[in-house]
Amino acid sequence: MKPAPLQPRRLSDGIVERIETLVLEGSLRPGERLPAERALAEEFGVSRPSVREAIQKLVARGLLVSRHGGGTFVNSTLGASFRDPMIELLGRNPEAQRDLIEFRHTLEGACAYYAAQRATAPDRERLKAAFERVQDCYLQQGRISRVEEGRADALFHLAIAEASHNAVLLHTIRSLFELLEHNVVTNIGGMLPLGSAVRDRLLAQHEALYRAIVEGRAEDARRLASEHMDYVQEVLNDNRDEIERIERAQRRREPV
Repeated sequence: MKPAPLQPRRLSDGIVERIETLVLEGSLRPGERLPAERALAEEFGVSRPSVREAIQKLVARGLLVSRHGGGTFVNSTLGASFRDPMIELLGRNPEAQRDLIEFRHTLEGACAYYAAQRATAPDRERLKAAFERVQDCYLQQGRISRVEEGRADALFHLAIAEASHNAVLLHTIRSLFELLEHNVVTNIGGMLPLGSAVRDRLLAQHEALYRAIVEGRAEDARRLASEHMDYVQEVLNDNRDEIERIERAQRRREPV
């Protein structure tokens, strides 16, 4: 029996794969606008009809969204499994917050390890900018909001995930970003009122982690990321215990 002849591959299929790869590796982000058809055709070395066909296929799959007169965008709902309802639920549940810190302990240690091994020069530049923003926020104590501080912290951890060059880790962090940001803001609210010593320790931990990654010390980076999350959990637990002791003491003073 003669095998069926191979069908020639359509140019649009190759373009589809290229765009999928850009999304998967994080070069194209959810909500980001694609270059114009003409620019894509020049970049890929193909005709505009081939680009148009590829875009239509990706729109049909739900990876891209075309807006009439507004261009083509990466679908902004990619990885949006954890959104406002989950954030609200976790915000009311201290046990769930603790679960998220445990989850971050595992995930961020892996991100830091691979980032130290794989970070490129542009990754290191982005990490530097993200760390300097965290540093600036910590030094502006009382002059910026807790939300701003939390966002800078979360973006630093996202930059580490991007530098890991692991598509699964990166998209897991991205899909959880709002949850991560909310968790950081909540943690800051429970930690920073405890004094400058806690703030100084947190900044020192971020700096040590940043330096381990840019210097390529993978095992140190993983250890430092884990120690950071251990410290966050320890301080929050101590703070929660202190609040409970104060509440018990106040109840004893109240007349029966």
